[in-house]
Amino acid sequence: MDYERLIDEETWAFIRKTGECYPEDAVAQSIAEQRALYDEMARAFLAVRSALVETEDRQISGAPGNPDVSLRIYSAGDPTRTVLFCHGGGFVVGGLESHDDVCAEICAQTGYRVVAVDYRLAPEHQHPAMYDDAWQALSWVVTTYGEGVVLMGDSAGANLCAALAHGARGEATVQAALMGQVLIYGAFGGDVNAGSYLEHAQAPMLTRDEVLFYQDIRRPKGSSPSAEADPSYAPLQDSDFSHLPPTVLVSADCDPVRDDSRDYRDRVLAAGGKAYWINEPGLVHGYLRARHTVGRARDSFERISAAVEALGQGLWPYD
Repeated sequence: MDYERLIDEETWAFIRKTGECYPEDAVAQSIAEQRALYDEMARAFLAVRSALVETEDRQISGAPGNPDVSLRIYSAGDPTRTVLFCHGGGFVVGGLESHDDVCAEICAQTGYRVVAVDYRLAPEHQHPAMYDDAWQALSWVVTTYGEGVVLMGDSAGANLCAALAHGARGEATVQAALMGQVLIYGAFGGDVNAGSYLEHAQAPMLTRDEVLFYQDIRRPKGSSPSAEADPSYAPLQDSDFSHLPPTVLVSADCDPVRDDSRDYRDRVLAAGGKAYWINEPGLVHGYLRARHTVGRARDSFERISAAVEALGQGLWPYD
């Protein structure tokens, strides 16, 4: 793959800066080292939070037998909509600090309340711990703020948000509260032996081998890959894509997980739902951190923010 041609110099500068903080062999290091490196990278790209945005950290009760779940609530003014945000990081790294500026900017740009979830991470915790924590957060949001909820997540967080949307169909109150979901370069459990997984197996920022590592590390000990039939683990493995909320999927073209977004869109459309896929040319996995330095990423973030705002208003501008 000719990445020198596909990727512009601004994006290469972002890739190089990321590599200075989070080297290519990071997954070979200990979990503690991976998290320390990831946190350092997040701080290197951290943008200043708008003075209009206020935050509150709080704990809510976890599922029975599970620990409490930490949340960070962002608000500006008197919001009437809530964005539930699940962060990326391969279910291994990341937390409330790693995506703090992204959440603050979505809050400032849309005027919506943003609730970020600090879900449990692998390998200390296996699936469905992450899903259980995200579900507790969603249930709390619906109980506390009522209807008008938009799900938003990047990478692993996009997987979690999609899983929540699928699971919400079994809870009428939660399902009714969902106005849409915005899923950013998500890995939804697609075929790792086809399409973009092979085409971009050695892409900058995320390789196919790293995807496999992150898939395996949260799989319950002793289980086989057939566990992927569980849509709360891999939403693309669901047999039913009906009655999902309007969905906007955003992918990076130079990314092994790119086709998962296309395939998820196709499944939703085939089931009679609303879904729209935006594939960003020349961008790579994790480009949200480049939104202040890379023109393509900046434009994409504007599209993402506009999608969140539109869904919160009950609008579908993609027909």
